[in-house]
Amino acid sequence: MEREVQPEQSTTPVELSEGRIRLRRFRFPVLFGSLFVVMLAVVGIDTLVAPLPLLALPIGLGLAAAGVLCYQKLTRHVEVRDSVPELAAEKRWSGLGRGALLGFALFCTVLLLVLVFGGFDDLSWGSFAGFLGLIGMMASVATMEEVLFRGVLFRILEERTGTVVSLVVSSLLFGATHLVNVNATPWGALAIGLTGGTMLAAAYTATRTLWFPIGLHFAWNFTHAGIFGIAVSGSNDVPNGLLHAVLSGPSVVTGGSFGPEASLLALLVCLVPTVLLLRRASRAGRILPRPRR
Repeated sequence: MEREVQPEQSTTPVELSEGRIRLRRFRFPVLFGSLFVVMLAVVGIDTLVAPLPLLALPIGLGLAAAGVLCYQKLTRHVEVRDSVPELAAEKRWSGLGRGALLGFALFCTVLLLVLVFGGFDDLSWGSFAGFLGLIGMMASVATMEEVLFRGVLFRILEERTGTVVSLVVSSLLFGATHLVNVNATPWGALAIGLTGGTMLAAAYTATRTLWFPIGLHFAWNFTHAGIFGIAVSGSNDVPNGLLHAVLSGPSVVTGGSFGPEASLLALLVCLVPTVLLLRRASRAGRILPRPRR
C-alpha cells in the first residue's frame, strides 16, 4: 500500500537573523503562551456578550476567524513557515462539515443511550435566541482550543516525541485544564481527556488538518449546550439552548455534576471513532515514530 508522505511543516531560509533563530528555537512557549492569552481574551469577550445572544452570534464567529488568523500569522513568523498546511483553505469547508456531522451524531448517540438507560428526568423548550448566541460562543471556544491544543501542543510535541507520546500527553493536559470548572472532578477531567482530548488528537492525526477537529469540537459542544441546554464540562452555568434537558440517575450514565462527558457511555461512544481514526492514520502512514536521537 502506498504510504503518504508527511507534508513539510516549515521552511527555514538559508540566512536568518540571530533573533529569528532564537525565536524559532523557543517556538513552543512563544506560540502556546501567545495563543493562550488570545484564548483568555476570547473567553472574556464571550462572557461579556453572553447576555445578548443576537450580538454573541456575530462576535463569536468573528472571534473564531480572528483565532485562526492569529494562529496563521504567529506560526508563519515564529516558525519561519512558508505555509500553514493544517489550515489549508481548500480543506476548510469539507473538514468543518464532516467534523460537525460527526460531533452532532456522537453527542446525540450519547443522549440516546442516556435515555435508554433511564437517565432523562425532563425535556422542555428553551430559547431560540440563546440557541443562536451559542453558535458564536461555541465556535470561538472550539477554534481557540483546537489551535492551542492540537495546532501547537500536539503538533510540536509530536515532532519531538512521536505521535503516541504526544497523543497521551496532550490528552491528559487537555483534561487537566477542565479541573478549573466549578463542578469539575478528577474523574471528569480524566474522562474528557480520554474522550475529547484523544478523539480530537486522533481527528487531527488522521486528516492532518485542524478544520476537521474544529468542526467536531464545535458540534459536540454546541449539540451539548446549544441544542439540549446541558452545562458543558462541569460548568456551573446552565446554557440557554433550544431545549432544556435535565438528567438524573447514576453518574455512570449521566456523568453526575460534570455532565454527560464524564459518563461511561460517552467514553464508549467516543472510543469507536477514536480507534477508527487512528486506524486510518496508521494505514495512511500518518503515525509518526519517536525521532532517533
